[in-house]
Amino acid sequence: MKYRFRVVGFLFVLSIITFIDRVCISVAGKAIQEDLGLSLVQWGWVLSAFVISYGLFEVPAGAMGDRQGPRKVLTRIVTWWSVFTALTGMVHGFKQLVVVRFLFGAGEAGAFPNSSVVIARWFPVLERARAQSIVWMGSRVGAAISPLLVIPIQQAYGWRVSFFIFGAVGIVWAAAWYAWFRDDPATKPGVSASEIAEIGASGTAHASTPTPWRQLLSQGNLWWMMLAYHCQAWCAFFYITWLHIFLANGRGFTPQELIALSWLPFVFGALANLVGGIISDLLVRRLGLRRGRSWVGCGGLGLAAVFVAATLTTEHKVLTIVFLALAFGFSDLTLPVAWAVCLDIGHQHAGIVSGAMNMAGQLGSFLTTVLFGYIVSWSGSYDAPLVPIAVMSAFAALAWLRVDASRPLLVGPAVRSA
Repeated sequence: MKYRFRVVGFLFVLSIITFIDRVCISVAGKAIQEDLGLSLVQWGWVLSAFVISYGLFEVPAGAMGDRQGPRKVLTRIVTWWSVFTALTGMVHGFKQLVVVRFLFGAGEAGAFPNSSVVIARWFPVLERARAQSIVWMGSRVGAAISPLLVIPIQQAYGWRVSFFIFGAVGIVWAAAWYAWFRDDPATKPGVSASEIAEIGASGTAHASTPTPWRQLLSQGNLWWMMLAYHCQAWCAFFYITWLHIFLANGRGFTPQELIALSWLPFVFGALANLVGGIISDLLVRRLGLRRGRSWVGCGGLGLAAVFVAATLTTEHKVLTIVFLALAFGFSDLTLPVAWAVCLDIGHQHAGIVSGAMNMAGQLGSFLTTVLFGYIVSWSGSYDAPLVPIAVMSAFAALAWLRVDASRPLLVGPAVRSA
């Protein structure tokens, strides 16, 4: 097996752990609210504390990966967030929980931008969307199995123990990563000369010059990508933070029904991530970078908007979960494509570009996370917050039409294309 496939296997496992840790608090949400006496609005701020810090530190953490390499940076990131995952299980009040989740987000910031740096250095251009699709498929696998793991642990030992267990798992991954991975494929024992030639040298070096912020920020291409990802995050983060509470309180799902059905959207998301990356790379070969990326982004998010809206038309539990699963699947079809575009246009500054895009996304995540609780409190309806989610998904589809992956943000070596 080629070494770059082992690398993406490591990132796949990392992505699973990342989203188990994230979704763990959503799955445990009802138990935590009851134990700590939190209101719906307070719970929205608990969830958004992570999002705020995660978004604020995305660009610095991505820049750190560009300059220092993802081996050290990912080790620090995973160790930090694993510690604060465990500390989540030790809190005893609203303020403590907000502080811990804020620090959790600060530590996890940069995980996916640095995964993108890894892919930029270990994968040729025409394999990057597929590599991203495997990484993001792992995130949905983690989210899908989280209820299957967390709910039984809660029922047997209480909600706190689940955070201790998953924190320990992250520490193990960080130690294995630091021992095994190397930033440059050429310095990794066992990597053949033919594989190094396949990878190419354009993405393997650390960024050796100061970040050209003015040039990067003057490019409309970056801003359209940030806008598209911001709007997409309104849909995607609903599933990470509010889905299980929406199903329990808005559709009357029992704990047993959550175990039986709540994983379905994440399975659809996992499959869509894999398919989206494959389709995009195939379209790039046939149609070029611009259409090969933007058509998947536009089509996927347009259909996501349709199925979020369809959820408003039914109270039936099975139809609700099917419509939500289809919406999440079509939204996630675009996820590996968005991260591949960051590599297409960012080159040696892929970490910064990925971080900027994800920072914009986290602003959308913050807004949907906080506003969901307020909208439900004001309207008395769990359906009402789905309206802005559908609208923002439609805006994201339109923004994708302006994204041009064939135009690098900075003048540099030509991108090899089919």
